[in-house]
Amino acid sequence: MILSFFPNGLERYVIGGLLIGAGVALLFATTGRQGGVSTFFSSSWSWLLRTPFFQQASLRDSRQWRLVYALGLLLGGSLYVLAGQPVEPSHLPLWKLVLGGLLIGFGARLGGGCTSGHGICGMASLSGGSLLMVVTFLSTAIVTAWALYGLGVAP
Repeated sequence: MILSFFPNGLERYVIGGLLIGAGVALLFATTGRQGGVSTFFSSSWSWLLRTPFFQQASLRDSRQWRLVYALGLLLGGSLYVLAGQPVEPSHLPLWKLVLGGLLIGFGARLGGGCTSGHGICGMASLSGGSLLMVVTFLSTAIVTAWALYGLGVAP
C-alpha cells in the first residue's frame, strides 16, 4: 500500500531525508543554530534594504552562515542533476509559480518560519509550537488539495 505513494521507489526519499537530517544536525552541532530557509530570505534583504526590520541584529549577524546554508541547498540540487537523476520540469505557468511563492513567503512569515524550520529542526527539538505549525501546514495543504480536486482544478 505505502509503495503506491512512491512510484519511483523509496530510496531517493530515504537518502534525501538522511542528508537533510545530517545537514541540520551538523549546522546545530557547529553553530548551535537551527536551520530554516525562510529566514535566509529576510537576512539576504538586510544587505540591500535599510529599513529597521531588515537591519535587526539577528538578521545582519546571521546572513553569512545563512548564505552558505542556502548555497548548500543549491549545490545539493545541482549534484542531483549532474548525477543524471531524472528531473521533471514544472508545467505550471510562471505567474502561478510566482503567486505560489508569494503566498508561501507570506505564510512562512505569518507562521514564524517555514516547513523546514518547524518541520525538521523544530520537531527534532521537540518544540510544541513547531508541532502545532506542522499540523497546521499539513492540514491546510490536505484540505486545499482535496478542495481543488473536488473543483476539478487539480488531478
